[in-house]
Amino acid sequence: MKAPLLPPRFSLFLGLFCLTLPPAPSGEERPFGMPQRVKWTTSNVQGAPEPPSPYRLTRAFPDLQFNDPVFIAQEPTSDRWLVAQYGGQIYSFLPQNPAASKALFLDMGRGISAFSFHPKYAENGYVFVFSHLDPHKDAKGQLSRVSRFEVDRTQQPPSVKDGSERIIIEWPAGGHNGGEAVFGPDGYLYISTGDSTGGSDPKATGQGVDDLLSVMMRLDVDRPDAGRAYSIPPDNPFVGMPGARPEIWAHGFRNPWRFSFDPVTGQPWVGDVGQDLWEMIHRVSRGSNHGWSVREGSHPFHPHKPRGPGEFTPPVIEHHHTECRSITGGYFYEGAKFPELRGAYIYGDYEYGKMWALRYDRRAKRVTWRQELADSALKLVSFGLARDGSFYALDYAGGGIYQLQRRPPGPPGPRFPRKLSETGLFSSLREQRPAPGVIPYSVNAQFWSDGAHKERWLALPDDARIEFQEKGAWNFDDGTVTVKSFALEMEAGKPESRRWIETRIVVKQDNQWVGYTYAWDRAQRDATLVDAAGMDRTFPIRDPAAPGGVRRQVWHYPSRNECMFCHSRAAGFVLGLNTAQMNRDQDYGGVRDNQLRALNHVGLFRAPLKQRPDAYSRYPDPFDPRADLTERARTYLAVNCAMCHVADGGGNSLMELGYETPLAKARIVDEPPIHETFGLENARLVAPGAPARSVIHYRVSRRGVGQMPPTSTNLVDEAGARLLADWIAGLAVRPAVGE
Repeated sequence: MKAPLLPPRFSLFLGLFCLTLPPAPSGEERPFGMPQRVKWTTSNVQGAPEPPSPYRLTRAFPDLQFNDPVFIAQEPTSDRWLVAQYGGQIYSFLPQNPAASKALFLDMGRGISAFSFHPKYAENGYVFVFSHLDPHKDAKGQLSRVSRFEVDRTQQPPSVKDGSERIIIEWPAGGHNGGEAVFGPDGYLYISTGDSTGGSDPKATGQGVDDLLSVMMRLDVDRPDAGRAYSIPPDNPFVGMPGARPEIWAHGFRNPWRFSFDPVTGQPWVGDVGQDLWEMIHRVSRGSNHGWSVREGSHPFHPHKPRGPGEFTPPVIEHHHTECRSITGGYFYEGAKFPELRGAYIYGDYEYGKMWALRYDRRAKRVTWRQELADSALKLVSFGLARDGSFYALDYAGGGIYQLQRRPPGPPGPRFPRKLSETGLFSSLREQRPAPGVIPYSVNAQFWSDGAHKERWLALPDDARIEFQEKGAWNFDDGTVTVKSFALEMEAGKPESRRWIETRIVVKQDNQWVGYTYAWDRAQRDATLVDAAGMDRTFPIRDPAAPGGVRRQVWHYPSRNECMFCHSRAAGFVLGLNTAQMNRDQDYGGVRDNQLRALNHVGLFRAPLKQRPDAYSRYPDPFDPRADLTERARTYLAVNCAMCHVADGGGNSLMELGYETPLAKARIVDEPPIHETFGLENARLVAPGAPARSVIHYRVSRRGVGQMPPTSTNLVDEAGARLLADWIAGLAVRPAVGE
């Protein structure tokens, strides 16, 4: 017997929610879709399908707490550790007696990024501090600074001598300041700097060598020139180049965050925070150009910008934003505590709390091994190497110090459901009937999914709530699961021929969202978890318009990483669950109600709504001809494109396609493309009155190289392409200059 091709009218909700309707509030005559909340208590969506990482991070000194710690290092002449706080303080403590309270080492009165010790610290007591913000100055005059301080070691605990600061060098501060000054094995001081902006290198300084932004400097602070606190090593690569700053050793960085030196070659290894899609580890050499902002890692970013001196040096390794969002450079491990990691470079990620190790063949210049070491919920802002071989990590958000440990053997964690029927999301999977407490929902504007029919549900465990936002993404508690099932028509144009082919879930655990997908079997009895790499399947579709009456439709089941490509931080991780999409009616088992009203009535929002639903914004249906054409087109772009094409969204362009962005500020109308023109004459992103010259329309209208959306679709959205063409054709052509 075949399973029903369409989900029923959620009779479960009739039984659970419609037994006794409470009186409607003043002015509300119609019943609520959900009279009261039913808790979802059947969740089995826990843990992860893959085995746990071989190491873990555990609190090292539970009695110590810091405010926004950013850097940690061990004093060269003692067991004492020093920790810098972002606000401008450095504290010290003894690991054998951390409960004795931390001692103030320096209060600089400026924001601190890092510090380091002079190679002859035992003799001179010099500490070098990288600071980036002076709260007493106007923002326009802010300067990043490297200063030298002298430590008074006659007293215990030690502290910096009053009045001992000597400013070594200063340069303009901004959004990306870099943040470290470290002595290399050659005895020179290396300083990493960012591009001093909020994004996309608008100052075009990434490829320049005429300022001290986006560079690594190399200074001789022990033999300063007259009148300044340093001299220029004579073998610096840009010495004598007209217009170039001789301090520069390498350039083309976006925001280098933590670097250290290869113990074999002496070369700096830099963690460089990317913008749109990629995070990089760079191996730096004399005069090397690391590409920003012509490139992001090894990928085009603004390829038409002028290039600086030197060929581009590709990164040692790069991580896509699906697994790493703000890289934190690390250290080569040479300790005895973890002999299996000796010689490996260990680094991590601030946003996702992951740590990795890699081995690098210096002769072949390639990575030969890489492994995820640990997966945490920490904000890994910096690492520290102890002389006893311990490897420490700082948690910026929580203020604690953590240590790397082998994961001890123990009982396995919760078994992640390999079958959709095991998730606890459905009481009848064959009928797509949700479990008690799992709530159906719908959206005003659909994301294109190769013509598939979709059904959606939201599952909030126990007493979990939603943080409502009038604009932007809603926020959800841990344990929340969103569900979307896809069905294809096996005969084109016949809804009764639909067959379930995939169900995707997005899960929030440990304050992180992860996506999984299940592939339905032919009998429509159950769906099986797809491997992390994803897969493709081909379905024969009866279609009179196809040659021979049958077309073969390739369906892509996204990888775990691909799921988070669209469900990105810029998009709020959860697509569709926002005010403009959810402000519409939904059928709750025979009772239709506005979704905002229904969710608010049963207390799913952390705070009650302040207005009636009709006071909030809502997307129009992009294909409703009664709605305004521009609003429909802007909605289509927002739903299908804006998860990438917004600030920090990974779209690798300057356009802003969020619905709230005024069209005049979206940077698409009459704007030339910064990447491919695809041979279009006088190409523009949107050429008013000319769809044939509009790159956005061209990309939406094709599949293959250059298609949009770039992933998880193999068929052109013909209706969407026509909508954009009609909108572009109706845009007024701007008059030429002088007319």
